[in-house]
Parts: sequence; structure tokens; C-alpha cells
Amino acid sequence: MKALAILVAATSLLLSGCATTLHSNVTVFHEWPSDLQDKSYSFETPSPGEDTLEFRSYQNLVSGELAKLGFTQAATTKDAKLRVAMQFSTIDRPVKVLTASDPWMYGPGPWGYYPRWGYYPYRYRYYGFYRPYYDPWMWGPMEFRETIQHNYDRNLRVTINNLQGKKLYDVTVQNTSRKQSTPLVMPALVQSAFTGFPGESGKAKRVDLELQ
Repeated sequence: MKALAILVAATSLLLSGCATTLHSNVTVFHEWPSDLQDKSYSFETPSPGEDTLEFRSYQNLVSGELAKLGFTQAATTKDAKLRVAMQFSTIDRPVKVLTASDPWMYGPGPWGYYPRWGYYPYRYRYYGFYRPYYDPWMWGPMEFRETIQHNYDRNLRVTINNLQGKKLYDVTVQNTSRKQSTPLVMPALVQSAFTGFPGESGKAKRVDLELQ
């Protein structure tokens, strides 16, 4: 038992340091001019309801990715040649999950509640295949437990327009995961929005990035 406890602890420590891969569906539409020299930009002013500290922190993430591509944020709106807009949303979609519990495999024993491993009953079939069966008279009724599993749908959209209002770049990033924290996954979503910029217009692709 002591050796088993050490093994479980070591496994938990190993898994805690592993990276989680975030899968995002990215769709880009653009008419990006190849001769664009001045990449100065300013953010479009969000509505009062959207202008939150969280929103501004995600704008900073967008600024960081744009800087990697040679864009510069203008000191004032009048000095900018481009307008950048950002929208994001998170929707929690709970799903009921019904889990069956076999009292033979996991049930009370003579020394308390413990998992019962081994000696699971099998039924022999004439063609040589062993198939497990469950006898409620011998092992008690099957138990069911209902839990709620949360799936979070996240959408990020970033657009870049010129001063005349023409859209030059329009990207949408969609991700569904069980990660509850939006600030945790938003850096990867923003990075996915500019991976391979400007990319092929009108084509959907999947971008996989790791979260530590």
C-alpha cells in the first residue's frame, strides 16, 4: 500500500507539470495589400458595457501579437492608418453525464469501502470469447450517479480596417474545452488568430497550441 501511495503521488506530480493542448478552429478572410508600408493602428473604442479591465487585458494580448508582425500602436487615433477591433464571448454549456457503478468492482468489503480487483465473473461463449456478465442477484443492483460536465464555447474575432472602413483582415477563432478560466486560454486564442498571418483567405484551419 505504501508503494502504491508513492506511485500515485509521483504520477500526480508528473501530470501537474504536463502541458495541455488547446485545439482552436480558425477562419480567416482578408484582402491584405502586399505593398502596405505604414502599419500603425489604434483600437476602435468599445461600447461602455464592453470596456472592462478584462477586455483591455485581451487588447494588450492582441497588441503583443501585432507587434511581432511589425505593427505599431499609434499614440493617438489621428496618427493611425489602421483600425483594430476585437470581440470575444464565453458560453457555458453544461451537459448531464450518467455514470454507472458496478458494486462488484467498487463496493463495500469486509474492511470497509475499497475497489475490488480480480476475480470478476466471466461467461464462456462457445466460440472461445470471454464476455463479462453482471448478476444483480449476486452482486447487488447497479448504481448510477449523475454529474454535470461543463463545456465552454469561446469565440474571438479580430478585424483590421483601413481609414475608409474597408476590412483588410477578419479572423474568427472558436474553441470548446473544459477549461473554466477564460484568461487562462485567451493568450493561446489570440496567438491562434495571427498564426501564419495573413494566411489563405476563406480557408478554415485548426491551430494546436500548448497550455502549461
